Amino acid sequence: MADMMQFDLVSPEKRLASFEASAVTVPGSEGDMTAMPGHMPVLTTLRPGLVRVTSDKGQTDYVVTHGFVEVTATSVSVIAEKAFTREGVSKEELNAVLEAAREEAAKAKPEDNIDRTEKFIGEMVHLIDMMD
Repeated sequence: MADMMQFDLVSPEKRLASFEASAVTVPGSEGDMTAMPGHMPVLTTLRPGLVRVTSDKGQTDYVVTHGFVEVTATSVSVIAEKAFTREGVSKEELNAVLEAAREEAAKAKPEDNIDRTEKFIGEMVHLIDMMD
């Protein structure tokens, strides 16, 4: 079993990261998950949170909103709706994402199922609190 795996993080705007990693922790929709070389294949959705990547250069954190993650024995690919380096994101940017979700919820009709939007709002509030 190799001791490194390929890590890629992309958003619609750009590729944020592409390098070798020894471990990647992602905020999966069912809870945090750490992938290491040799991991069983997994495809799951992301919730807002931190992606923590360990490499030979140390630890790097990224902030993501919704998206997907594909894990194989040799790679982790994160495709995020919005993604930032932890150092490069401001609370204002995260609050703008939160406000857009709140506006979407406010426009919803009674017959609309807004459970996902309300869950996303709660997850964004938690993420913003974590950034302090």
